[in-house]
Amino acid sequence: MLKRATKKSKLHKYFGKNFLIASILTFGTISCSNILSQPINNPNYFKNLLFSEKSFITSAVEKTGNSVVTIETEKYIKKRGFSRNPNIILDPYLERLLGLQLPYENLPKIEQSQGSGFIFADGLVMTNAHVVNGSDKMIVGLTNGKKLSAKLVGQDFFTDLAILKLEGKGPWPKATLGDSSKIKVGDWAIAVGNPFGLENTVTLGIISNLNRNVNQLGIYDKKLNLIQTDAAINPGNSGGPLLNSSGEVIGINTLIRSGPGAGLSFAIPINKAKEIANQLINNGKVIHPMIGISLIDGSAFESDKNIVKVGYVIPNSPADKSGIKVNDVILKVGKDYINKSSDVINAINKNGIQKAISLSLKRGNKLIRLKVKPTDITNLSER
Repeated sequence: MLKRATKKSKLHKYFGKNFLIASILTFGTISCSNILSQPINNPNYFKNLLFSEKSFITSAVEKTGNSVVTIETEKYIKKRGFSRNPNIILDPYLERLLGLQLPYENLPKIEQSQGSGFIFADGLVMTNAHVVNGSDKMIVGLTNGKKLSAKLVGQDFFTDLAILKLEGKGPWPKATLGDSSKIKVGDWAIAVGNPFGLENTVTLGIISNLNRNVNQLGIYDKKLNLIQTDAAINPGNSGGPLLNSSGEVIGINTLIRSGPGAGLSFAIPINKAKEIANQLINNGKVIHPMIGISLIDGSAFESDKNIVKVGYVIPNSPADKSGIKVNDVILKVGKDYINKSSDVINAINKNGIQKAISLSLKRGNKLIRLKVKPTDITNLSER
């Protein structure tokens, strides 16, 4: 009797449990059915669901996009043709009379080009030096369709930066400048520009590397470290802003790696760009302190620590006159300990050209301390 009661109780629990599960499943099915039927009764359901929040990309571009400009340049090339015999130079009229050259060879030509830039202060545009280099005429196109003439305030080829002044009255849509010292590898990167003349094109990627030495790219005529990103920077994007996820400018799009390793893009850090811009606006030129050495990053065999060696010393340079030699290991510049070549560059930049700076070196097993007074890079190129 007890066994039969126990069995009956278990059956009640079993059916009760299954009834509860079945009820939940049925309720879930009815609820899902009601949810799925919502768009039929409310045509804006999915629209409200999908567009209830802006993406951070949209918000970032809306914050800065209006400040991005198209820069159209014209360069007048006055090309005079020569007679077919290079050893004989005749009067141009006589050459045409004798039919020694084609008529179009003496006609001036107009070379047109296009790039990007952005307004960062009242009537001032930041772009790449190579975008406007040698231009006789510059037209800046705003996002509202308005076009204005612009004049060159100054340019610096060593950092590939140029500042233009718009000829017109504001108010101007200005970009918000960020702090490139705060960005990290893996952060979002949004490149904005006008590639191939297509206005306000946006590409998305991440920060792939910080302080990329341009010498590693085979570029030896520039003096800067770059931000590396996989956000596509296409032809015509040069000079446009590289944004962070908040829409602040953290870099200026400057070059693309073509050939092997294509797909890598590079930008000038905005902190460096701000320094250069201030010098161009105030002085019309930029001072680049140098001591006249090339640097090699390596590692010490005995300690496996990073070291910086002197790779080359320019004859008659401040480094040469102070006694710095090839293969010297730089331990300290001023008060800064050295772990990579950019540390040396930063310390010399910070020191300037007005005073000497002390260097601690290791030459073989000897420790050497000497002083050297940096000079502007243009003085080195004139030697």
